[in-house]
Amino acid sequence: MSDQHESPIKTPRQLIIIVVLAFVVPITLMALLSQLVTSGEKGLQDDQNAVLARIRAVGEVTVAEPAGPKGQATGEQVYDQVCKTCHEGGLAGAPKAGDKAAWVKVIAQGQATAVSHAINGIRGMPAKGGNPDLESVEVERAVVFMANKAGAGWKDPAAAAQTADRTGEQVVAAACGKCHQTGVGGAPKIGDRAAWTPRVAKGLAYVTQAALKGHGGMPARGGMAELSDTEVKRAIEYMFNAGTGSATGAPAAAAAPATTAAAAAPAAGAPDGKKVYDGVCAVCHGAGIAGAPKFGDKAAWAPRLKTGMDTLYASAIKGKAAMPPKGGNASLSDADVKAAVDYMAAAAK
Repeated sequence: MSDQHESPIKTPRQLIIIVVLAFVVPITLMALLSQLVTSGEKGLQDDQNAVLARIRAVGEVTVAEPAGPKGQATGEQVYDQVCKTCHEGGLAGAPKAGDKAAWVKVIAQGQATAVSHAINGIRGMPAKGGNPDLESVEVERAVVFMANKAGAGWKDPAAAAQTADRTGEQVVAAACGKCHQTGVGGAPKIGDRAAWTPRVAKGLAYVTQAALKGHGGMPARGGMAELSDTEVKRAIEYMFNAGTGSATGAPAAAAAPATTAAAAAPAAGAPDGKKVYDGVCAVCHGAGIAGAPKFGDKAAWAPRLKTGMDTLYASAIKGKAAMPPKGGNASLSDADVKAAVDYMAAAAK
């Protein structure tokens, strides 16, 4: 009778093979499992990176002063520091610099129209590319620079004649007073509180833009094209104050209206919400890009305002959904961001 428990190993060679396999097979399996795990982690990381890329904010805007003395930056300098943010990659529908097909329609409109759109803003592009400190002539140079890269052949604007840095009162005497002293053409008379109250209520920035572009019967810059943006603003400030009795010695018995020039413009050193909005927030909120509630759209802002201002501040500072922290400009202070939120919220109430 044969032994039922006879060992399957009959020779030393078989013993060696079994011993080798006992070590090699487990090690091989562990190596394969390790490779599978690490490749899975890499794939997961790649997927996460892809998701982050998809939800990244539409654009990152950095408000920067143009190189060189104010008003003297070249078109290329303005493009590099302001326009490049959107026009290099074609963000928010901006025609890419050097893309002839994308610039055909812009060039067909003519230099004057294209420059006007750049200065005043159009669709997703904020006024002056989001940098309100640029002089209009600098914006025009940047437009010419980009258009010429696409074959336009436009000419740079002539350098503005150097003039004295006039005060608001001097500008009013030289230009604005021709109409505002007498009220001709519907111009609010200097010192007439009733006429200036609705203008003051709209805010200094709004009225200054109207003065720069022209409004109703008023020509752009009061008919003096050589006036700088700063000089025009000073003239408006002067007339604002005169219209509320703070600079003309108007009778104290008549109380100044609740909305004065001080309320229309932030106090010295205080955060300027409109400036932050124009330079950063307008890129998305101006056109409602990436789900951002459009500026002034009461229906879009209503549910957000219900959450309270503290919640809105926190979302703007820390970021939420597609909106990056501080609108993508980390150099902004929390106070700057809150001022911009206040400005947008006020426009939607």
